[in-house]
Amino acid sequence: MLDTPAAAVPTLSLADQDRDPDGFAAALGGSFERFGFAIVADHGVPQDLIGRAWAETAALFALSEEEKRGYHVPGAGGARGYTPFKTEIAKDARHVDLKEFWHVGRELSAGHRYSADMPANVWPARPEGFKDTFLALFEAFDRAGDRLLSAIARHLGLAPDWFDPAVRDGNSVLRLLHYPPIPADAEGVRAGAHEDINLITLLLGAEEAGLELLERDSGRWLAIKPPAGAMVVNVGDMLQRLTNHVLPSTTHRVVNPPPERRGHSRYSMPFFLHPAPDFLIETLPQTITLERPDRYPTPITANGYLHERLVEIGLIKK
Repeated sequence: MLDTPAAAVPTLSLADQDRDPDGFAAALGGSFERFGFAIVADHGVPQDLIGRAWAETAALFALSEEEKRGYHVPGAGGARGYTPFKTEIAKDARHVDLKEFWHVGRELSAGHRYSADMPANVWPARPEGFKDTFLALFEAFDRAGDRLLSAIARHLGLAPDWFDPAVRDGNSVLRLLHYPPIPADAEGVRAGAHEDINLITLLLGAEEAGLELLERDSGRWLAIKPPAGAMVVNVGDMLQRLTNHVLPSTTHRVVNPPPERRGHSRYSMPFFLHPAPDFLIETLPQTITLERPDRYPTPITANGYLHERLVEIGLIKK
């Protein structure tokens, strides 16, 4: 029952970071510790670029099924290009998600040391300008993510640039999501209850109804309704593991709309900020105490962890 106001998840301004970096870090970290989520305004991603991206996302998914499937790479785990409708499933869910999506990753130079783990992007012939738009948007998300990670580092008592080498050339993914119109008797939901795999997720498009988080204290689902233009930011499982659950990765979902809205599509653009493939996810010593023993005594690389999780959600077959 959604009887807790959505304003319980605070809206912060990234512009405050320049004026009071410690204060912003404390506010962001506090929201993450309480909810695993925060709402961030003034994030610096240009609104005209966002508008162009929305238009091209709608045009992309309006292409014929045959044309879109021409950009699907079987066996690649959905890492780049198109993933068809009803492919991904939340861990332990009974029904596949009611969505299709497109992945844009980092552009690497020829012969880059991460080329074996980070495949080349797939670019559609249409809509015109797609590549330029989404490379620019990827870069803008990257900059915003770096600023947020700096605040997280401060909150954890680390140097503000602690995450810089971890995410330099990181395996981040920009996902363009389309939830098509659905019949009233559809099985499943647009996105089943899940946690994200990565360090943090930066999400545009959540101002359209549907996103809910599971509040740990009450067990209630809380609707997330950010102000127009703001982004939702949440902790992923890699950061939860790194911080020994000081910063928790919170279960969330995208529920189906009411019957009168089921004939409408829903779009969103999450940016999954990942470290480099060889980054070692090893519990930060300051997060281990007698009351909070180390949950993860065996470190794992980011790429190893990602592979495990992609198998769980059905994007990679065992």
